Amino acid sequence: MWQDIVLMIVAIFLSYALVPQIVKGFKLKRKLISLETSGITVFALYVASYVYLSLSLYFTTAITFLTGTLWLILFIQGITYKK
Repeated sequence: MWQDIVLMIVAIFLSYALVPQIVKGFKLKRKLISLETSGITVFALYVASYVYLSLSLYFTTAITFLTGTLWLILFIQGITYKK
Protein backbone atom coordinates (compact mmCIF):
# COMPACT_ATOMS: atom_id res chain seq x y z
CA MET A 1 0.00 0.00 0.00
CA TRP A 2 1.29 3.43 -0.88
CA GLN A 3 0.05 4.78 2.45
CA ASP A 4 2.49 2.51 4.28
CA ILE A 5 5.40 3.94 2.31
CA VAL A 6 4.33 7.57 2.84
CA LEU A 7 3.75 7.11 6.58
CA MET A 8 7.09 5.31 6.86
CA ILE A 9 8.93 8.18 5.15
CA VAL A 10 7.28 10.72 7.46
CA ALA A 11 8.23 8.63 10.50
CA ILE A 12 11.83 8.38 9.27
CA PHE A 13 12.05 12.18 9.11
CA LEU A 14 10.60 12.44 12.63
CA SER A 15 13.13 9.90 13.91
CA TYR A 16 16.01 11.65 12.17
CA ALA A 17 14.99 14.95 13.76
CA LEU A 18 15.32 13.42 17.24
CA VAL A 19 18.90 12.20 16.87
CA PRO A 20 20.57 15.62 17.44
CA GLN A 21 18.37 16.16 20.50
CA ILE A 22 19.44 12.82 21.98
CA VAL A 23 23.13 13.49 21.26
CA LYS A 24 22.87 16.97 22.81
CA GLY A 25 21.28 15.48 25.93
CA PHE A 26 24.15 13.02 26.32
CA LYS A 27 26.79 15.72 25.72
CA LEU A 28 25.30 18.26 28.14
CA LYS A 29 24.13 15.67 30.69
CA ARG A 30 20.92 17.66 31.06
CA LYS A 31 17.21 17.04 30.81
CA LEU A 32 16.20 19.04 27.73
CA ILE A 33 12.58 17.90 27.35
CA SER A 34 10.00 17.61 30.11
CA LEU A 35 9.10 14.15 31.36
CA GLU A 36 5.44 14.81 30.59
CA THR A 37 6.18 15.59 26.96
CA SER A 38 8.47 12.63 26.39
CA GLY A 39 6.38 10.17 28.42
CA ILE A 40 3.11 10.98 26.67
CA THR A 41 4.82 10.89 23.28
CA VAL A 42 6.36 7.46 24.00
CA PHE A 43 2.96 6.08 25.00
CA ALA A 44 1.20 7.59 21.97
CA LEU A 45 3.80 6.32 19.50
CA TYR A 46 3.73 2.79 20.90
CA VAL A 47 -0.09 2.80 20.68
CA ALA A 48 0.14 4.10 17.11
CA SER A 49 2.59 1.29 16.30
CA TYR A 50 0.07 -1.26 17.53
CA VAL A 51 -2.68 0.34 15.46
CA TYR A 52 -0.47 0.37 12.35
CA LEU A 53 0.36 -3.29 12.94
CA SER A 54 -3.35 -4.14 13.14
CA LEU A 55 -3.76 -2.43 9.74
CA SER A 56 -0.87 -4.48 8.27
CA LEU A 57 1.26 -1.36 7.74
CA TYR A 58 4.47 -3.18 8.59
CA PHE A 59 7.03 -0.60 7.47
CA THR A 60 5.21 2.18 9.31
CA THR A 61 4.90 -0.02 12.38
CA ALA A 62 8.65 -0.62 12.52
CA ILE A 63 9.68 3.00 12.03
CA THR A 64 7.02 4.37 14.40
CA PHE A 65 8.19 1.90 17.03
CA LEU A 66 11.75 3.15 16.44
CA THR A 67 10.59 6.76 16.85
CA GLY A 68 8.87 5.79 20.10
CA THR A 69 12.09 4.20 21.29
CA LEU A 70 14.04 7.38 20.51
CA TRP A 71 11.52 9.32 22.59
CA LEU A 72 11.98 6.69 25.31
CA ILE A 73 15.70 7.51 25.32
CA LEU A 74 14.80 11.18 25.83
CA PHE A 75 12.47 10.16 28.68
CA ILE A 76 15.24 8.12 30.32
CA GLN A 77 17.65 11.04 29.90
CA GLY A 78 15.11 13.20 31.73
CA ILE A 79 14.94 10.77 34.64
CA THR A 80 18.71 10.26 34.73
CA TYR A 81 19.90 13.85 34.45
CA LYS A 82 17.03 15.63 36.34
CA LYS A 83 18.41 19.11 35.56
